[in-house]
Amino acid sequence: MELSAEATSLEHFLPLRGLYREEMNCQIIHDSIHSRPGWSLEYLLKADNETAGYGSIAVAGPWKDKPTIYEFYVSPQYRLRLFDLFLVLVTASHAVAIETQSNDVLLTVMLHTFAKDVLCESILYHDNKKTNHAPTGAIFRRATAADGLDIRADQLNSNGVVEFDGKVAATGGILFHYNPPYGDIYMEVKEPFRRRGLGTYIVQELKRICYEGGHIPAARCNATNVASRKTLQKAGFVPCGNILNGSVTL
Repeated sequence: MELSAEATSLEHFLPLRGLYREEMNCQIIHDSIHSRPGWSLEYLLKADNETAGYGSIAVAGPWKDKPTIYEFYVSPQYRLRLFDLFLVLVTASHAVAIETQSNDVLLTVMLHTFAKDVLCESILYHDNKKTNHAPTGAIFRRATAADGLDIRADQLNSNGVVEFDGKVAATGGILFHYNPPYGDIYMEVKEPFRRRGLGTYIVQELKRICYEGGHIPAARCNATNVASRKTLQKAGFVPCGNILNGSVTL
């Protein structure tokens, strides 16, 4: 069987991407790279001129000058040639690194097989439990233009603040540039108001807003950020994967 990897464009394998998303069944952190002009190089994987899968290489932003494989999908009928197809992709793309989330089974196996110096960049979370935290003196509300947040007017509805003693103590929001229907929650508590449960409270309320809008809340944090880990878990999130990266070695 002759295997090959041919440079192509995203529209040539959209049906395969649909199967990839369905198989992942989770928030795909690097989903938006495909839609950013100049950020991604796409390859169609073939076996005897039949489409076998695809691979995507990030080449801009933090991956500039470091072509990195961030998506790799092979149709089930060709998975007996997974390793061979991956090597064909590496050769054609000149990729020097791999970055994946550990709940992407195929690319994670390739990472641990063909990469060295593997590091955990962050922890991924999915929602597992509804919580009912209500810190005394704290009030959650939707963000307004008067709060002076560095966001567009059309994003105010997906952002919130927590007031404590009449002052804005915490801010946060939901990002929707991942694969639908997922929304990624982020937040920040101002230094004088930390260790009062306000971070957990705002995450809880942003989860509620996310569900009310027909989305599924998700989150992530740096692997070494113990405070954020505890906050997310107190708000009902549980870890479901890691963002991993490593240098390709053949």
